[in-house]
Amino acid sequence: MGPELPEPPEMLDVLIVGGGPVGLFLGCLLARSGGSFAVLEKRAAASVHSRAIGIHPPALKALDSVGVAGAMLEAGLRISSGIVRGETGALGELDLRLASAEFPFVLSLPQQNTEELLEARLHQLAPGTLRRCSEVKEIRDHGTHVSVVSEEGGERKTIQARFVVGADGCRSRVRALAGIEYRGDTYGDKYLMGDFPDTTAYGSAALIYLRRAGVVECFPLPGGLRRWVVRTDSLRREASAAHLAELVRERTGQYLPAAECSMLSAFEVRHHRAARMVVGRQVLIGDAAHEVSPIGGQGMNLGWLDALAQAPVLVQAVRQAGDGTHTRTQAARSTATQTRSALARFERERQQSAWIATRQAELNMWAGRPIHARIQPGRDWLVRRLLSRPIQPLLARAFTMRWL
Repeated sequence: MGPELPEPPEMLDVLIVGGGPVGLFLGCLLARSGGSFAVLEKRAAASVHSRAIGIHPPALKALDSVGVAGAMLEAGLRISSGIVRGETGALGELDLRLASAEFPFVLSLPQQNTEELLEARLHQLAPGTLRRCSEVKEIRDHGTHVSVVSEEGGERKTIQARFVVGADGCRSRVRALAGIEYRGDTYGDKYLMGDFPDTTAYGSAALIYLRRAGVVECFPLPGGLRRWVVRTDSLRREASAAHLAELVRERTGQYLPAAECSMLSAFEVRHHRAARMVVGRQVLIGDAAHEVSPIGGQGMNLGWLDALAQAPVLVQAVRQAGDGTHTRTQAARSTATQTRSALARFERERQQSAWIATRQAELNMWAGRPIHARIQPGRDWLVRRLLSRPIQPLLARAFTMRWL
């Protein structure tokens, strides 16, 4: 007998690179459609850091389509209002129940819990499709399919797929290998945030303090916690929980038990947008395609809506490619044209949504910047007007991303 021939590379319909919340959700969507796919993730386990916490109504509706929203609602905390306070008192309250009849709130759930629930749901729908400790090294687009070389446990493995989706974050390897420019910059705004036991009397309401020295925001979390975010004059990486507690006390009068802080982080904010979301058979979604300021909590939700828009395009393209009636050259060309048109429409619409999200995040940051005492009354008047009954429903819809 002659030597054994090497096995041909695995061929999938879709290969998702990135097993964060966006990649996991796209995997769940594809699992419901019955195609072959895998999710490659270089991390050995889900992140333990609670970065994003807000899940907006459009995202909850999308998550409900794969059967995971119920578990998230059970684990999370529903924020149905946001109270805004100025330098001398209350300016108004934003009623988030006006934004959606189906999900009249923003769900507060730390990102690590969100990832755990999405991973569990993906395992239910398609066991074994999430492949951890797998890092992409090379990508080659052959026109009819894509070859991806990944490294798993020191061994290199080649996987072929009809499409590759980069859901691998703002430092996307897929985007870098595709040579796609990531245009943007860093804002001057800096923040310090931490999670503390909730010592306020505001229950499930969020609070925004518009102070002359800079904004202070706080959001309730499950488990009797509250996240505090304070705008600072510089990036204070060495700050302690006691320092954050003192900033909060100075600007709001609220007491925080510094010794019980469970998370502390100083961060700056950036905005970036990929020049393309689609190049050949490679597609970008989530932070790989666009990075927006976390002030306003839009980033993760924007990525989920990317995945929701992308999944049917991929499913249809794969089905047409596998249809025996398209083996003739003319039919194959027609199918390719339809796929390109659908991908171009996806790119155009999602880039527009990212542009809007970026502008809204900039408005949120602008409203919370330090302000001179003589200008403060004018800003307070404007905020009161925006929170008035005639305008409030529109503001609630904008804040909860109903325009996306």
